[in-house]
Amino acid sequence: MAVKAMKFQECPLLLSSASFFFLLPALISAAEFFNPNSEAVDFIRTSCGATLYPELCYTSLSRYANAVQQSPAQLARIAVAVSLSKARRMASYVSNLSRQIENGAEPRATAALHDCFDTFGDAVDQIRNSLMQMRHLNPGESFGFQMSNVQTWMSAALTNEDTCTDGFEEVTDGPMKSDVCNRVVKVTKVTSNALALVNSFVATESP
Repeated sequence: MAVKAMKFQECPLLLSSASFFFLLPALISAAEFFNPNSEAVDFIRTSCGATLYPELCYTSLSRYANAVQQSPAQLARIAVAVSLSKARRMASYVSNLSRQIENGAEPRATAALHDCFDTFGDAVDQIRNSLMQMRHLNPGESFGFQMSNVQTWMSAALTNEDTCTDGFEEVTDGPMKSDVCNRVVKVTKVTSNALALVNSFVATESP
């Protein structure tokens, strides 16, 4: 399955004063974040060349080099886990923002935030399904069928994330709109990279 470039909404970049850290699902121990193996780091950099955003791919995944080693399967699983964490964080952010502005924002902005939360909720479910499938590949079932499910879910999640910004087209330009759009684009790029690495893993295992 080829990775298609998504048509992300054009939103001005907005710098945030807060620093954000994400937590992966219980997949990697804290000790694996340190003293990365140089061959594993090179493997990640090379693998990220197959993604649409290779630099982002490398910077977001190289810290897990010791967990990845040179395993396409492990790299894909971790990339999906990172995508899940980012999508969950975005859904939480939109939910909190919606509650904060509900009484003072224009109705179109409130509706757009609610729709965005719904689409990211669907994306979280789809990415979670993908991660669970990859963690529990059944050797008694077709590898191609199981991974086709993962590819379908990840592709649908990417579409749902990108759809979040559709509702903001009629919203008056301003800091809130710019901030949400900027954050959404960042998350969709991470998910796009994860899908590309899933596709690469499938290609290495296919006859």
